[in-house]
Amino acid sequence: MRLFLAINLPHDVQAALWTASAPLRACAPELAWLDAAHLHLTMKFLGEQPEERCPEIVDAVARVAGQHREFGMEVGGVGAFPNFRRARVVWVGVAQDAKLELVHHDVEVACDALGIDVEGRPFRPHITLARLHVPQSEPTLRELHHVARRIGYRSEVAVHSIDLMQSDLSTAGPSHTMVASAALMGG
Repeated sequence: MRLFLAINLPHDVQAALWTASAPLRACAPELAWLDAAHLHLTMKFLGEQPEERCPEIVDAVARVAGQHREFGMEVGGVGAFPNFRRARVVWVGVAQDAKLELVHHDVEVACDALGIDVEGRPFRPHITLARLHVPQSEPTLRELHHVARRIGYRSEVAVHSIDLMQSDLSTAGPSHTMVASAALMGG
């Protein structure tokens, strides 16, 4: 099973992000834009895992979630990795926050204890809007950057849980299924 840990967004936030990002999709329709239902914050990509490992992963995530209170995260601002001149991913930002950082750290520690590799780069919280599978022309990327700066979407999102998700890849794009949800304290 191809698994990842996520903070899933409420449907109204997914719909609002989808609407706010419409000018980006119009500017560069050839990018691999994610459907509104797939917009989420990835906490950790777990990769391919045998199905029999799911219970221990669920237990570990539940322990982490049980140590943290619900919190809010600020979503807004459009960017690209590594930047718009060499974009590979277009995203909406999630503000750096001590509570989110601590949850992420504890997720990494719990996964490390399970033998799942720790991410080697800093945690840069974001919600992926699109992937660029094929490099785009300089004028397209410049226009995409220009349009991105005009997107004024901002929202405060309540975080109630950490979700274990399964990702299935197909030619039609990815599909995500929730395997389990671990509620934060108060959730």
